[in-house]
Amino acid sequence: MVELVTAFLEGALDPATEQRVVAHLAECDGCETYIAQFRQTIALVGELPPPETLPANVRADLLTAFRHWSR
Repeated sequence: MVELVTAFLEGALDPATEQRVVAHLAECDGCETYIAQFRQTIALVGELPPPETLPANVRADLLTAFRHWSR
């Protein structure tokens, strides 16, 4: 679902899929709210200042943790 919403918001869906999403949103208040929240999150994150550089050991620990996330 997140991948579909992301592709929708990025304008990356094929026309037929985009039309199905638009039609669904027109009838589903829950999904419309979800899209609105997603858009607000994107806007707010876009206002954050650039991140500071992480120390090398912290970066390495984070990368290790995310590489093993699904395990």
